Amino acid sequence: MQATLPTPSKEQIALLPEFDRLGLGQITLVVSAAQAREASAALLDHAHWGFDTESKPTFFKDQVSDGPHIVQLATLERAWVFQLQDLACRAIVADLLAHDQHTKAGFGLGDDTKRIQSKLQVEPAAVLELNAVFRERGYRKDMGVKAAVAVLFQRRFIKSKKAATSNWANPNLTEAQLIYAANDAYAAARVHLALQP
Repeated sequence: MQATLPTPSKEQIALLPEFDRLGLGQITLVVSAAQAREASAALLDHAHWGFDTESKPTFFKDQVSDGPHIVQLATLERAWVFQLQDLACRAIVADLLAHDQHTKAGFGLGDDTKRIQSKLQVEPAAVLELNAVFRERGYRKDMGVKAAVAVLFQRRFIKSKKAATSNWANPNLTEAQLIYAANDAYAAARVHLALQP
């Protein structure tokens, strides 16, 4: 039986230098069909995408989320944050997620995938759960983006708790929300590339 490889502790990660994140100039907020078509054309030039979603948090027992409210897709150079209020924009996102020639890599995607099926009526294709790749390599059950970035790059991935629990259904996303969302997908793209043989 394969030995379990150690993952860095929070304290060890805190000592690492910061991971280089995308700035606002490398992040595109997509709210309309026209913007979604542009984003789609840019993304289809790349075989692998970092992938994540965000949903407005639920605060009560039995409260059902109507998320995802945004879908993030990233290459190694930029990220697109798609808001899903516009039905035509939503349809283009569904088409992108259904592409089976483009790998969509991310962490903890089980819940995201279920919500996408419910909201967009599409089964995301070619989805790669990065936690599963780490498990195959002997790491503990769930790495998560912070531990993965620490292991592969010896860097500390910053995640704002305030942004994480913010209202993702808000039509006017803040700069902090855009940076948070885009970099979750971007980090997944970087991790996926680093795991390639």
